[in-house]
Amino acid sequence: MQHCAMFRNMTNAENTENNGTTHFGFSTVKEEEKQSMVRGVFDSVADKYDIMNDVMSGGLHRVWKNDFIRDLRPAPGMHLLDVAGGTGDISFRFLKAANERTSEGDTPAKVTICDINHNMLKEGKARALDQGIFDPIDWVTGNAEMLPLPDRSVDAYTIAFGIRNVTHIDKALEEAYRVLKPGGRFMCLEFSKVDMPLLKQIYDVYSFKVIPHFGEMITGDKDSYQYLVESIRKFPTQDKFKAMIEAAGFKKATYRNLSGGIVAIHSGWKI
Repeated sequence: MQHCAMFRNMTNAENTENNGTTHFGFSTVKEEEKQSMVRGVFDSVADKYDIMNDVMSGGLHRVWKNDFIRDLRPAPGMHLLDVAGGTGDISFRFLKAANERTSEGDTPAKVTICDINHNMLKEGKARALDQGIFDPIDWVTGNAEMLPLPDRSVDAYTIAFGIRNVTHIDKALEEAYRVLKPGGRFMCLEFSKVDMPLLKQIYDVYSFKVIPHFGEMITGDKDSYQYLVESIRKFPTQDKFKAMIEAAGFKKATYRNLSGGIVAIHSGWKI
């Protein structure tokens, strides 16, 4: 497809140095090494991942995720693919919202959670049991760049705070387009570029001086959170990522900043 060729040309220039390398935070690594390095980060922090989200964001991540789900508008019969969603935060919210709209005789909504990291999926399964969630959830170990799902098989695709860790974002977006049914929706919640100068200064100091130390105190792993902070700064701007979504074939691509651009909700439709 022509748009895929254009897309790869653009993202090769954007995300790699055209010599088989890519970024891992602020470091340059071989493309084939990044996936295992990212897996190592989340292996290390999986059991404290949700606690750290609360600590790092002061609980704001819950507000952002609730906004994200409201924009998605879950409904009965909807099949969601939640990629990089191992701990279930997005999926559990989706199922709750869909169930609130379900009447007798409606087909229940269902979720497939796909994560490359087995430890994150393990945490998600434990959380589901702890919260008494017995809705239909398929837990799948898989790579966002090569999803183990058929073409045109899901109604919605979400990825929250995960796409910046993918080695080839273009391939992940192409896979999202492939597995969505016509009329399906792509949605991404991701850290982005702050659009308020004073807030940016405060946010930068907090990110680089405070968050890694929280990581060391709570998880015993400063380096993983140093990487996560750096990976945010390497992610494309809101407008550049919107262009990448459009280049993958999605229509009506939009984004909405939250908290001054600390995060953004991106959306696109497969027409």
